[in-house]
Amino acid sequence: MSQQNYNSGYAQQTSSLAVISLIAGIASFFIVPVLGAIAAIITGNMAKKEIHQDPRHYTGMGMAKWGLILGWINIAFGLIVGCLILLAILGVFAGVSLPLCFIPFTEIFNNIGY
Repeated sequence: MSQQNYNSGYAQQTSSLAVISLIAGIASFFIVPVLGAIAAIITGNMAKKEIHQDPRHYTGMGMAKWGLILGWINIAFGLIVGCLILLAILGVFAGVSLPLCFIPFTEIFNNIGY
């Protein structure tokens, strides 16, 4: 049996790490925000490495990339929300945002007679 005949019967399989990365990236938005994002990033990088090392055996580069993208987006959203919460706690928004939000409503209530 030649090497070519042996390889032609060998089917490619999707990298399990790529599937885990995509699932963790999606789950990071709904179930486990921080842990899911970290798992998506780690397994996505591991999957990309695995696929690059043996491209004839493994597929799933798109799933690995989307897992990474979703993981990093979730981390970015988490940092933005964390910064906003920290600023709100420190009182940076306390004197500015509340009056700006209520200005249109105070005019409406004044016109109604309240």
